[in-house]
Formats: sequence, C-alpha cells, structure tokens
Amino acid sequence: MIIAVDFDGTIVEHRYPAIGKELPFALESIKALQKKQHQIILWTFRAGKELEEALEFCQKRGVEFYAVNKNYPEEQFDETISRKINADLFIDDRNFGGLPGWGEIYHSICPEENFHRK
Repeated sequence: MIIAVDFDGTIVEHRYPAIGKELPFALESIKALQKKQHQIILWTFRAGKELEEALEFCQKRGVEFYAVNKNYPEEQFDETISRKINADLFIDDRNFGGLPGWGEIYHSICPEENFHRK
C-alpha cells in the first residue's frame, strides 16, 4: 500500500513549529510497515526549515520516506498538478475520531500479526 503519514500530532506530539516528543511506537511502526514493502509518504504542513528539521528527526531514528509532500520522489509540483496525494491510506491526528494508538494502526494494516485476536 501507499500510506501517507502526517508529522505533527501523528509521529510526534503537536508542538509546531517545534518538534514534540515522539509518540509511542510511531517510528517503529513506520519502519515495520516499510519492511513489509509499504511505501510511506510524509504528508505534512511543514515546509522549508521546519520540514528539514522533521526529516532530520526521522532520519536520525532510522526512517526515510518514499516521498515527502508528493506522490513519488521525482514529482515536480506546479500549479497544474493537484496537491492531493494518491494514497491507499492516510494516517493523521486530524482524522474524524482522532488518532488511535500506533499499535492499533499497525495491527489494522497487518492483521496477520495481531496475536491478541481470537
């Protein structure tokens, strides 16, 4: 799947423009999803210096994204292209109902690993 993931409030606590504390299991879950060949796109409001800081935060913790604020790495944005990301799934704290825990997110995407299911 192609999975678009927000940064503030989703990977880290919402402290924009600062970087908040990492949410439990966020980056571990993203790395595990990448190991299962899912393409993870960072889809964030951040730009410029704030975006670079977020990327550095993730890179230092072992997470590189397939693309950042675009559908694929080589995409060039211009005014004729929609800013909407073509993803199978969006993970964002602004979802209706809020953000479930990363354990619940991971096990919803990879139910074969949900050992608590009967």
